[in-house]
Amino acid sequence: MTAKGNNSMQPYLGTLVEVKDLANEIKIFRIQLQNGGNEAFADYKPGQFAFVSAFGLGEAPFGIANTPERGPYLDFAINRLGSVTTGLHELGEGDTVGVRGPMGNCFPMEDFKGRNLIVLGGGIGGAPLRPVIQQVLDHRSDYGNLTILWAARHPSLLVFTEEYAEWKAAPNTSLHLTVDQPDEKWDHNVGLITELLQKVAPKPDNSVTITCGPPIMIYYVSRMLEEMGFSPENNYVTLEARMHCGLGKCGRCNLGEKLICVDGPVFNMAEVLDLKETFL
Repeated sequence: MTAKGNNSMQPYLGTLVEVKDLANEIKIFRIQLQNGGNEAFADYKPGQFAFVSAFGLGEAPFGIANTPERGPYLDFAINRLGSVTTGLHELGEGDTVGVRGPMGNCFPMEDFKGRNLIVLGGGIGGAPLRPVIQQVLDHRSDYGNLTILWAARHPSLLVFTEEYAEWKAAPNTSLHLTVDQPDEKWDHNVGLITELLQKVAPKPDNSVTITCGPPIMIYYVSRMLEEMGFSPENNYVTLEARMHCGLGKCGRCNLGEKLICVDGPVFNMAEVLDLKETFL
């Protein structure tokens, strides 16, 4: 079931139980689902997404930013960019939104067990990666080393900063931060995430990478990972697109012969590397 009743285009109602600033022009929305929504979202997986609607304005797709184990709410990190996201940013606790989903495929977390994970997030692209981090931390013995590379243009655009201490304190876990433009308080790396990747130099042995961020970042990170010996099959990405239906019907999110909404949004780079125009 992906929406209320048999109508896959009709959203569940949800109540905003918390809305707070996450970064500059980015807020996190915590939603309590109503009218059967909890059942529909009971076992969603890291990497899946949903459409969130501001009534009277429309809906937009967002990666689900937490795992069911961290529930009972759904978290969405939303950047104010257009009319729908601006309308959502003007809402507060107690207001009602629509949620349609869960949709898309997911990260193969079962296949990742026993392997080292390198997670690379750029800006708001860190939102769909947060469930991966949560899954690993909540089942720490199932996975190998966790290396997190987290980037943004400016410190004010870094997301989930309140959780960095938890991440760094976890066993066999390291967090590396970088920004393009530091402020006077910044005492971490300065530069592009590709420069940080080169500096951290993770090893490809028994490892997989998971990347989300701007398309150009994904492209150059993937190129560098290949140069470092990571095979495209072990480099996973989650992609964004201008989706409309989320059901593979409208074709707006086509990626060659694939549709991001149903074949993705999670791919390994062996599936999409030849589609250079997707990233540049």
